[in-house]
Parts: sequence; C-alpha cells; structure tokens
Amino acid sequence: MSKIDIVRAAMVEAMKAKDKSRKDSLSMLLSSLKNAEIDKRSPLTEDEENAVVKKEIRQTQETFDLAPADRTDIKEEAAARMAVYKEFAPEDMSVEQIAAVIQEVLAELGIEAPTGVDKGRIMKVLMPRVKGKADGKLVNETLAGMMK
Repeated sequence: MSKIDIVRAAMVEAMKAKDKSRKDSLSMLLSSLKNAEIDKRSPLTEDEENAVVKKEIRQTQETFDLAPADRTDIKEEAAARMAVYKEFAPEDMSVEQIAAVIQEVLAELGIEAPTGVDKGRIMKVLMPRVKGKADGKLVNETLAGMMK
C-alpha cells in the first residue's frame, strides 16, 4: 500500500471524526505526494515518498521558526501540522547508527584516522547510504567529531 493510499485513508478518518485541522494537514500532505508523483510521471518509490514527507516537515518547521513571536496562531498551526506529518515520516537514524555506517565506509576506503582532507571522499560514499534515513547536518557533525 502506497503512502498516498495511507494518507488518503487517514484523511477520510479525520473527515469522519470532523477533525478539520488534521484533515487540512493530511490534505496538504496528500497534495504534495500526488504532485511529486505527477512530476515523476510514474508511481513514487518508498524512498521518494519519505523524501516528500520529510520535505514537508522541513518546510513546516521553517514556517514555525520564522513566524513572529506574537503570531501564536501561525506557530500553533505549524506545530499541529508537523505532528501529523511526523506520523507518516520514517524514523531517522540515531547518532550511533550513523557512526556505525561511517565506520563501514572508513573500512571500505581503508582510512584508519580520517582527516579533513579525506572528508570529501568519505561523504561521497557515505551520503547515498544514509539519504532519506538521516539528517545530512547530523551526518556531517558526526563525521566531523570522528576526524582528527
């Protein structure tokens, strides 16, 4: 069952429960998923669906962060929308899981003590493995912490 079908079913449930804010959030997510599918001109893979959900979460977080302090209505709406979106997002990798993947990459590349010079080579192999599963900023920080 695709994420579009899952979100559509959840939206129907929200309509039946007369939960307007949840229904509106699900409607926006469904629209984003459908637009991505239309742009691709074929059904989305699970990773692509997850990328769309994560993108919506990032955009909503940005709205929350950039809203003026006196606009609590915007902040509340964004927080409620993020809570709904996070139900459909995959779990992110923990710092320990990211470190384990980095160790695998270092072993493959034959690097025992990574330095700043090796960072580009490491990231080139590392990022495709964690794409959609971990935040790029967190991956970068974890790698930087392991360098000497």
